Amino acid sequence: MDVDLLLRFLGGCALVNYGLLVVWALLVLVARGPWLELQQRLFGLPPEPVRVLNCAGIALYKIGIILFFLVPYLVLRLVR
Repeated sequence: MDVDLLLRFLGGCALVNYGLLVVWALLVLVARGPWLELQQRLFGLPPEPVRVLNCAGIALYKIGIILFFLVPYLVLRLVR
């Protein structure tokens, strides 16, 4: 596989995933009421665990993006 293709792939994946992360964070912050009600209906949980799960999920997703896309991208940029 060509290094340039791999760099474009990792960069594109990072951008798409960060876009999804921003949408998720905006839903939690801006549309708090409807988003919370939807998740409560879907999962049958009280409001507080839903908030905690959202925050933990956002943090875990962000760490995953950094580990699986940004770090390899930066390493390939440095060694290239």
